[in-house]
Amino acid sequence: MLDALLRQEATPFVIRGLVRDWPLVQAGLESDRAARAYLLAHARDREFVFSSAQPDAGGRLFYDADMAVNFRMGKAKLPEIFAGFDTARGQDAAQVPTVYLGSVDMHEFFYGLADANPMPLGSRIPLASLWIGNASRIAAHNDFPDNFACCAAGRRRFTLFPPDQFANLYLGPIDITPAGRPISMVDFAAPDFTTYPRFRDALATAQVAELEPGDALFIPSLWYHHVEGLSDFNILVNYWWRDTPRYLGQPHNALHHAIMTIRDLPEEERAIWQAMFDHYVFSGGEAARAHLPEKGRGVLAPLDAQTAQRLHHFLLRSLSL
Repeated sequence: MLDALLRQEATPFVIRGLVRDWPLVQAGLESDRAARAYLLAHARDREFVFSSAQPDAGGRLFYDADMAVNFRMGKAKLPEIFAGFDTARGQDAAQVPTVYLGSVDMHEFFYGLADANPMPLGSRIPLASLWIGNASRIAAHNDFPDNFACCAAGRRRFTLFPPDQFANLYLGPIDITPAGRPISMVDFAAPDFTTYPRFRDALATAQVAELEPGDALFIPSLWYHHVEGLSDFNILVNYWWRDTPRYLGQPHNALHHAIMTIRDLPEEERAIWQAMFDHYVFSGGEAARAHLPEKGRGVLAPLDAQTAQRLHHFLLRSLSL
């Protein structure tokens, strides 16, 4: 059933209680300490990367006034990190720093955790990751892969927007980002509609999903999502995959390159390049190759792993000049 849903649906959906029987979820329902003990029993003896923000950040991992990130990165063994959560229990939440472990590879950092808490995704080969922390707010962003997110402990609130709302979300810089993807500059807890007036239009399209332990949410590729960890301790397990071959690369690399080479050209030249991109790329490229013999189409033909690799090497040589 899950495989069929993922193939058919192009918009977000929630499945309540899908992974409630996971041992990790059951440990979290017992207590935060039990969830941490369960993860520690499976953790590899290695350092984990974490983010830490001061209490005055209010759980919002974002930029500071100088557009640098407002958190610091650190490394420590998981028992040491989890001891900090134990110490914070019972303290005034306004005095507790935000601690966040993002995109922790389930196989690389844990023994047997994926097998004990399985996710049947058919023929997909996903990247399985954990997101662990106390109360937090992660700015709206999107991801290129499809995303299946399972709430394992605590509660999460997702606010989702269709891909075409990117301009109404007022994204920040694409090269200076807290976690690799451009994020919305709007503070969802206190939106400034004077500075960001079109955010009202984005909100008109928003979908909100609140997840309890055991619930799962499908976030299709390129859908924007603002994520809040609502509990003192939260664990999310997510699975990323793409339906297109990995050899096709990452589209945002092309965006960076186009900004460098095309955006600042004179307007009349940009218009010519826009038409060429439509002809060669956004149309699917059929008209660009129809008049050529099959053996002479080169990269104008639909790419396979071999031609993609050849194009990749060509780009590397070009950029190194």
